[in-house]
Amino acid sequence: MGRARLARLHGIATSYEPAPGRSVQITDDTVVAVLAALGVDASTPHAVRTALAASAEAMDAALLPRTVVARTGRPPDLTGLPEGSVLGVETEDGAAQELGAPDPAALARLPLGIHVLHAHSPDGRTARAPLIVAPDRVPAPPRRSHGFLVQLYSLLSRQSWGMGDLGDLADLAAWSGRALGTGFVQLNPLHAAVPGPPTDPSPYRPSSRRFPDPVHLRIEHIPEYAHLTGAARLRADGLATRAAALRAGVLEGGALIDRDAVWALKREALELLWKVPLGPGRRAEYCDFLAEQGQALEDHATWCAIAELHGPNWRGWPAGLREPRAAGVARLRPQLLDRIDFHCRLAWFTDQQLAGAQRAAREAGMGIGLVHDLAVGVHPSGADTWAQQDAFAAGMSIGAPPDAFNARGQDWGLPPWRPDALAAAGYAPYRELLRQLLRHAGALRIDHVMGLFRLWWVPEGRPPTEGTYVRYDGEAMLSVLALEAHRAGAAVIGEDLGTVEPGVRGALAERGVLGTSVLWFERDYGEPAPEAAPTSASAPPPESAASARILAPDEWRSACLATVTTHDLPPTAARLTGEDVALRERLGLLAGPPERERSRARYELVEWMRELARRGLLPEGAGDEEGAVRAVHRFLLRTPARMIGVWLPDAVGDRRPQNLPGTWDEYPNWRVPISGPDGRPHTLEELAASPRLHALMRELSDGRF
Repeated sequence: MGRARLARLHGIATSYEPAPGRSVQITDDTVVAVLAALGVDASTPHAVRTALAASAEAMDAALLPRTVVARTGRPPDLTGLPEGSVLGVETEDGAAQELGAPDPAALARLPLGIHVLHAHSPDGRTARAPLIVAPDRVPAPPRRSHGFLVQLYSLLSRQSWGMGDLGDLADLAAWSGRALGTGFVQLNPLHAAVPGPPTDPSPYRPSSRRFPDPVHLRIEHIPEYAHLTGAARLRADGLATRAAALRAGVLEGGALIDRDAVWALKREALELLWKVPLGPGRRAEYCDFLAEQGQALEDHATWCAIAELHGPNWRGWPAGLREPRAAGVARLRPQLLDRIDFHCRLAWFTDQQLAGAQRAAREAGMGIGLVHDLAVGVHPSGADTWAQQDAFAAGMSIGAPPDAFNARGQDWGLPPWRPDALAAAGYAPYRELLRQLLRHAGALRIDHVMGLFRLWWVPEGRPPTEGTYVRYDGEAMLSVLALEAHRAGAAVIGEDLGTVEPGVRGALAERGVLGTSVLWFERDYGEPAPEAAPTSASAPPPESAASARILAPDEWRSACLATVTTHDLPPTAARLTGEDVALRERLGLLAGPPERERSRARYELVEWMRELARRGLLPEGAGDEEGAVRAVHRFLLRTPARMIGVWLPDAVGDRRPQNLPGTWDEYPNWRVPISGPDGRPHTLEELAASPRLHALMRELSDGRF
């Protein structure tokens, strides 16, 4: 009983409901392990009593919460202040205000920003806490719009070095905005990867979410490239020749995208460019960037420099280098100044090209422009966990509990943020992360947005079934998000697919965060689907396919990004042709017997084709693949969705998924270029000239927006 009370005090669940009316108890061992990760000993009854007493004493002594959050219409709870207390505020611009007696509503009327609240009680106690004053809502998209969803590495042009880059992104934005009337381009996370080789190709397991990866640079667009002379120019030309061969291998030779090979060439070129002296104006720009980025960039570049010496797993470095403020790091830093400057310079180059891509998007008429993606976590041995160790829970990984799709649960191998550490720091790590991602964005997609409220923590060495939920302060997390999005003038899209706790979608919608709606999943699971024709004489409709009615377009929510598919789902052409089931069958990934899975897929497809035909959206007929792809997008147009996303591979009939969940070496996740129906890769130039793409995009750009 005491341990359960202690767990609740720290936001740790002792049970959860995987389905309405069904409760699963969390084991004591798990609760003890998670409490230990938060610095609380609950291993024995005596330890529990001691911890409870310490918590009670701390709550009695605290005049203020660790962080105070205020917004219009929701003043903070300051009922714990003794009568006669006096408050004062130091605003983020340095001004001091005496507020007198506690008046929570007055705090909500302060200017938006991160301030410091001071409290003085009659008994002589004083306290101070960060005060976050946030807007009620994040900015809305400026108008209803459509745009492309793309994994940047997969978008090669005739200029890129073996994988898509920021030059290709700028070209895609400029072309699609001007020629197709698109309002945005949504990207995969461009976070810095843990350096290899081999580099993990997944963009969702980065070394750092705070800085982008320089592998995305277009080398020739760096201004210093034009100033290479002599032997350096010859070396650069040789690298470009090798890059052309790498590109040809992907586009013409059937090779996969090889991030490590691309980076080896780009890194050698960047070493040459780093040695080119900066002109006075460029030097001033660089110095401004360094000053603006401050300690965060210094730490990131230092980690990169030390990783060159000792490898990318900082937990295996010499003991004196395992903390950024350690004496060993201070002694080593003077020897690494050049390498630190090199990595700072790469961050600057990348930031400039990201700015250029967003500028190209806006100049092309896009109302939003780039939509960046925030991964749910970082690699346990990467730059962020080294630089911000106090903010992460040691010995824990986030994942998902068992559900109908995965009876074993999931462990994503990403350490979670500590909610207590975030609150104690005024949410500074989270604020700074958002600010970095929003520098050159018109919107931000947040992967697994439910993680702003709670995350499934899995103790190291245990299966995901032995995890538990740990709660975060959703009001504070959303308020910080609203403040930083307001400052950037950016919309926010939450990826809210899968298991969503009751109340979360409502809380997100209240703050203006758009959801994500995928066509195949938008059903009324409380109402059976109308009866459809059997898929074959011997195969009646599978029960699961008939268990939910397809939602009518006007039943969709308006506050969402609507799309037909995503990077984790089959391309639409593969679903239409049955190639998605065939692929999973070849890899042994089907949940049941192959014929049953094929029957289910056929039934659902027939059901959808009938629905589209009934609504007059399939004039081409059910046997026309391109017509069916256009039809599902016509369906999206009839919904009230604020944003409509077109998966770029769908526009040219690509069959291969970018990622096949549940696989590692069995499938080349995150390494395939955008291709046509025959599997031949398409360059950006070919995409721009594709009749199939233009026929689809005419459906979205013919004045409906």
